[in-house]
Amino acid sequence: MRFLYRAIIMSLAAASLNCGVEPFRNNWKSSVDHQVSQLGYRNWIVIAEASFPAHSRSGVSQVNSNAEIPEVVDYVLNALEKTQHVKPNIYLTREVRAVENDVAPGIDALKDQIKEALHSHESTEIDQQSLLTLIESAQSNFDVLVIRTQTALPYTSVFLELQPGYWDAESEKELRQKISRERLEKLARPTP
Repeated sequence: MRFLYRAIIMSLAAASLNCGVEPFRNNWKSSVDHQVSQLGYRNWIVIAEASFPAHSRSGVSQVNSNAEIPEVVDYVLNALEKTQHVKPNIYLTREVRAVENDVAPGIDALKDQIKEALHSHESTEIDQQSLLTLIESAQSNFDVLVIRTQTALPYTSVFLELQPGYWDAESEKELRQKISRERLEKLARPTP
């Protein structure tokens, strides 16, 4: 009887572990879809290489995918392009440009695949440590979604900083100039 009881407990434990891990890995796309609809201005999405550190702070959600970086970048950008409320500023690590195929076999092909997956969006190169510092700073006030991939090549993570999809820097600049002009005009008016 003890043997049967122990076997039932072990099989239930194994089943609960499998239910928690496998569907999560296989459903990374649904998790991304849900989270993208929740994220907004100043949130970040990191499409991370396999060794990207796990974060224990609140404000950081991690999704494990069973895909490579280019597939995840393509999927995330497609999801963002369907929304109107956000658009990404895309950052690549400056270091990846210097990593060569002889020390990291496959890196050249991966760089080409990432470029294609960017959907003609412009990207900015920043050194990885600066990007990690930006993420750490952001996570104290804003949500960060980390999608860990199976890509095992150095400096290949892609960082997306979300901006308003319906408002750009030029519109903001014009608004601030208008407010400033109105304030100066108000100050210049004679008081009755």
